[in-house]
Amino acid sequence: MKLPWDKKVPTENSNRDNSTASDQNKLAEGVTDVVDVIAPSAIEEDFNFLRIGDSYVQTLFVAGYPRYVSSNWLLPLINFEHTIDISMHIYPVEGKTVLDDLRRKIAEMEAEITNDLQQGKAINPSTQAKLEDARLLQEQLVRGVERFFLFGLYINIYSSTLKELRFTSEQVISTLGSIMIVAKKATLQMDEGFKAVIPIAEDKLDIKRNMDTTSLATTFPFTSSELSDNRGILYGINEHNESLVVFDRFSLENANMTVFATSGAGKSYAVKLEVLRSLLFGINVIVIDPEDEYRMLASAVAGNYLDFSPTSANKVNPFDLKINKIEDEDVLSQKIMFLHALMEIIMGKFTPEEGAIIDRAIVRAYKMKGITPDPQTQTKEPPLMEDLYKILVGYENEVGKQLALRMERFIKGGLAKIFNAPSNIRLDSPLTVFSIHKVEDELRPVAIFVILNFIWNEIITRFKKRLLVVDEAWYLMQYPGSARFLRGITKRARKYYLGVTTITQDVEDFLNSPYGASIINNSAIQLLMKQAPAAIDKVSKTFYLSEGERKLLLAANVGEGIFFAGANHVAIRVVAAPEEHRLITTKPEEILAASQGGADKS
Repeated sequence: MKLPWDKKVPTENSNRDNSTASDQNKLAEGVTDVVDVIAPSAIEEDFNFLRIGDSYVQTLFVAGYPRYVSSNWLLPLINFEHTIDISMHIYPVEGKTVLDDLRRKIAEMEAEITNDLQQGKAINPSTQAKLEDARLLQEQLVRGVERFFLFGLYINIYSSTLKELRFTSEQVISTLGSIMIVAKKATLQMDEGFKAVIPIAEDKLDIKRNMDTTSLATTFPFTSSELSDNRGILYGINEHNESLVVFDRFSLENANMTVFATSGAGKSYAVKLEVLRSLLFGINVIVIDPEDEYRMLASAVAGNYLDFSPTSANKVNPFDLKINKIEDEDVLSQKIMFLHALMEIIMGKFTPEEGAIIDRAIVRAYKMKGITPDPQTQTKEPPLMEDLYKILVGYENEVGKQLALRMERFIKGGLAKIFNAPSNIRLDSPLTVFSIHKVEDELRPVAIFVILNFIWNEIITRFKKRLLVVDEAWYLMQYPGSARFLRGITKRARKYYLGVTTITQDVEDFLNSPYGASIINNSAIQLLMKQAPAAIDKVSKTFYLSEGERKLLLAANVGEGIFFAGANHVAIRVVAAPEEHRLITTKPEEILAASQGGADKS
């Protein structure tokens, strides 16, 4: 095996005088052969695999095809969730040669059938079927309708471990077997097989199958790069073939969507574009907006923009109860669980004793208002957070008083004016935006959790086609209670004609949460945009990305990414019309220019 430095670097024992002036000049200039640069450090050929550097490779060839195949029959292989390379070798064959071979083959099969009939034997059905196909092909070739080709199909499977390579290889063989395709390992020909797949246009295996034009056309995976529905909204441009990615998320098994990207990659832009286009189809949209990005859009479509701050008139009571009109469930028990999780975010993790005291205090707060597990009592005016605080203060033990001190800032501080008052908000606008831009960072998890619960209470009381956008969802994933609540909404959203869009830029924290994977699994649509190098390994493992897709996400421009819908995915470029762009842009210079333009006109 030739190493890159064999001809370039002399050893200590070599005779330096033998080096020519030309070789010395090349060495001094750093010039080296291209083959030496791209060659791996080592290649090991085994019985049925190759080891190239630190990777293992196994080659499969297709040895058997079914009699009939549908168009795009290679789709299961193209979309296989592992890194594989597929190579097709196509050789045109002269028509006269094919006709001569067909004529001879037809004569042989006719003679076989005639002989069987004369001897009183049953006709071989396989021979009968082949004869019919041969006669039809002969007729089409004579008329010039079809041409004839030789076709070879080879697959290279890559893996970091030998165990994974063997497992994946069996999966590929099984996948092809499900569509009646027989694939085999290129045993003792791994070197030839590897070269047959890499892009050097050399078929070292030379395992071919006869195919006419129509059959050959079905092997091309045109459909695999298409992701478009007959109805829905435009999400962007398919970067594989410049077709449109049009989709109705409510046509899938659920209408949930997750969006992962780094800051500035265009995730908010893409979601706002979807929100704007969804409004045109009569879908009501509710947004939790941590960064004041939806104000311009809400103003343009006459939406309801609710700004939360100590001076705001908008109030949300975490103790509100709403009767579920779709499911027969214990609403009070669900609310107690929510309030327990909320208090853990406010006060920190409870000891078993503290948790028990909090639960008893919450139940007592409702009883003081005449509210019990009886649904008839649950329409009464609910308690406020101040009522729970007073109950804890009234406890004689030290634990209750300490709990009261830990929640005091929400009773006497700035947030008391937001979450310690009766709710006064209605979700009766096509677009409702809850802005928490003015809430301190450390208190945002509390604000998002309370608002999310309020929204869910409204959703379960009125059946309507809606989208719920939860931006910066990583705030909720920091706490088990709020993460569990968000997971519960995504699992139950389908029953309420709701699609939940979960957005985060802190991908690693989201995926590290045990509830994050569940939210992804319960989301039929995913949009991945530019990723940070530190997070790409986790993202690749979660979404089974190929090496090419990893590189795409690392080098993606603003507005580019991968769009997953069910089992299919394509590279996408998000585009907006100029009128749409003015409403959803997040670039400060464009927003400033638009505001100055509006001021000049006024």
